[in-house]
Amino acid sequence: MRKKWIAAGIGMIMAVSLTGCSGKLSNDYVTINQYKGLEVSKVEKTEVTDEMVENTINSYLTADQTKTEITDRAAELGDTVDIDYTGTMDGVAFDGGSDTGAMLELGSGSFIGATDSYKGFEEQIVGHNPGETFTITVQFPSDYPKADFSDKVADFEIKLNKIYEVKTPELTDEWVQTMSEESKTVEEFKKEIREKMEKNAQSSVDGQLQQAVMEAFLEKTEVKKLPQEQVDEQYKSIEETYQKMAEAYGVEFAEFLSGYMNMTEEQFKEQAQEVAETAVKRDLACKLLAEKKNLEPSDKEYEEMAETYAKQSNYEDVETFKKEVGEDVVKSAVLQQKVVEYLADNCVQVEPSDSEK
Repeated sequence: MRKKWIAAGIGMIMAVSLTGCSGKLSNDYVTINQYKGLEVSKVEKTEVTDEMVENTINSYLTADQTKTEITDRAAELGDTVDIDYTGTMDGVAFDGGSDTGAMLELGSGSFIGATDSYKGFEEQIVGHNPGETFTITVQFPSDYPKADFSDKVADFEIKLNKIYEVKTPELTDEWVQTMSEESKTVEEFKKEIREKMEKNAQSSVDGQLQQAVMEAFLEKTEVKKLPQEQVDEQYKSIEETYQKMAEAYGVEFAEFLSGYMNMTEEQFKEQAQEVAETAVKRDLACKLLAEKKNLEPSDKEYEEMAETYAKQSNYEDVETFKKEVGEDVVKSAVLQQKVVEYLADNCVQVEPSDSEK
């Protein structure tokens, strides 16, 4: 199953789009009508702001919080509590009004606040001890997102399971040194985080552009015929992947399709066939372009990209990755990546239409 998912994931790194003028390329299976000057919508890079950097660092601080259970006193503002609760209106439970094991910081304003007539949800937990079960009454605000709840009064039966004192570490040079192998000071850490976020933003732009240009490329590629053996192999791979998903959910394949995919077996077969044919078309078109434009990866490029794919797929070594995924699959993915990078380098980015925006 892992092999099929990785193979599919690698394949999805590429896609297609076309416009411009260049010579046709053709073989027994496909004709590429255009591969240079393909028009694709311009992809804007997200600007990394100081606020985004601060928010990311705060998320690291939050993830490094320490939590100490409190057993010798009642809940106070600032504590984090573990609660079960059931909400009712006029004695009838309502959707979204119940939960178990909910973690809530008292005073955070996460739950229903106070009104002129009723105290807020969180402040009414203050003063209660672990193990207590009690009922509170609150009033939904007039601007509550669910209009039919606006200004309504509700009762909540609450069981206070546990009280915790949560401490968030301060952003100091000492803390940075426990979190980063590169940075020693807060300023260095902020710079490190910014550089990583900018790299991720650029990777996102590259991925979107490559997907668009691959889609355009395929649109400009005509199919003469497809090797049925390859199509059947792709279809079988897709079918096996979803059958294993059904097994993981502990249900029959037909039940999985109807219950989780909202489709019939016939619809699945039609879509799987279409996906299989597109995958073979992409493979043939990329191989043809790579052959004619000398884009085949060198041994060094292949090994470097295979190692990258292995790391992305959480494999400890590249040889195990190749063995489990299949070297043919890896080689095809590397070649398609080379092709899509060539297409992206030679495409024309245009302003997106209003609908695309």
